[in-house]
Amino acid sequence: MITHIKACTALTLLAVGIGASTGAAAQDVVRLGNLKLAHFGAVSYIKEIAPSCGIRVEEKMFAKGLDVMQAIIAGELDVGATASEAAIQGRAGGAPIVVVAGFARGGARLVARPGLNITGVAQLKGRKVGVTRGGIQEVLLMAELARHGLSSSATGRKDVHLVYLAYPDLNGALLGKQIDAMMQSEPQSSQAINRGFGVEVLKPYGTPIGEPVRTMVMTEKFYRERRPVAEKFMRCFVQATSAFIGQPALAETYVRGTMFKGQISSADFRAAIGNSPYSYDITPGHIQVTTDVMVSTGVGRMGRPPLAQDWVRTDLLVAAKRSLNIQ
Repeated sequence: MITHIKACTALTLLAVGIGASTGAAAQDVVRLGNLKLAHFGAVSYIKEIAPSCGIRVEEKMFAKGLDVMQAIIAGELDVGATASEAAIQGRAGGAPIVVVAGFARGGARLVARPGLNITGVAQLKGRKVGVTRGGIQEVLLMAELARHGLSSSATGRKDVHLVYLAYPDLNGALLGKQIDAMMQSEPQSSQAINRGFGVEVLKPYGTPIGEPVRTMVMTEKFYRERRPVAEKFMRCFVQATSAFIGQPALAETYVRGTMFKGQISSADFRAAIGNSPYSYDITPGHIQVTTDVMVSTGVGRMGRPPLAQDWVRTDLLVAAKRSLNIQ
């Protein structure tokens, strides 16, 4: 009887130990939301090197940044990669997030159909211009139109007739002459130019926003309550980004082969990254200016625009860069 009790006790302790070990391992899983765009490649690469960082990353791809925000609100993600405007709208709408890094700059281009003699924003008057609703490209387009005194609507009753389409559909609309120009992301804008059905009008970085910075956000719960895992993830992000910046061939091979399955050419990739280089940093000032421009242009229609100083937290990034001797 005593032997039987000891055996049962040992089995119970073993089961408890296994359960605790399993629970600890589960805590090291990071759920990441991302977009299938060239300049989001280093974020996607994190999952490849995650085991060496002591974590496991489960990546889920979304069509646009606002979808990432919805998944965060639903409790399905710990970390999200998105353009700044989606993060700002998400925070304004109650998403419990903080901005922790910036992973790419630029990534927008105004492209027109060849032969239309569209050489600047002023020539968009009376034209159909495609853009993805709610994307940073829409914010930049609205800001550029405002700079040139042009009104716009989706009804065709203003100076510029807006046509809202998803990123992949914009190129098809330009190619099919359904729109005259588009404010497009990368690598799609580079593809249009390289394949001859689009010409660059401008890179829209002359607004107060300058080059838009793509944002990495964490849920407040992940940032505050799972601090050791958040620190590991941030070091992994810095390592992945450093690898892509220092080894362009690695970045190209991964983005073209793993993310896009050969759907973009080497020329497309290089042109895209030339207009949207990988980076690490972001500032409260940049997020605040972007918020202010969104308010002035009406993009997002936020009831209570968030103050950047309340939710931009770069301490994890600073510590990770310092530990890896990266400036």
